[in-house]
Amino acid sequence: MSGRGKGKTAKKGVSRSAKAGLQFPVGRIARYLKAGKYASRVGAGAPVYLAAVLEYLTAEVLELAGNASRDNKKTRCASSHSVTRTRAQTAR
Repeated sequence: MSGRGKGKTAKKGVSRSAKAGLQFPVGRIARYLKAGKYASRVGAGAPVYLAAVLEYLTAEVLELAGNASRDNKKTRCASSHSVTRTRAQTAR
């Protein structure tokens, strides 16, 4: 034995979504930005920021739809719930 210690165990990679604390896929958004030819180069922070914005907007719409479905005594959110609440919210 050469005394180099025990064998190295492979580390699991941590996704960029997990590093940023997001649920939306940062890697997929980065791939779409690069493939979409929106710009010649895409920075490292751009897909993280875009994923965070999309996640925030989705959470807001789902919260409004959930409140509307609860007001109508339903257990599932229908598309009409999100449409009515977002229209009412933007009218303010």
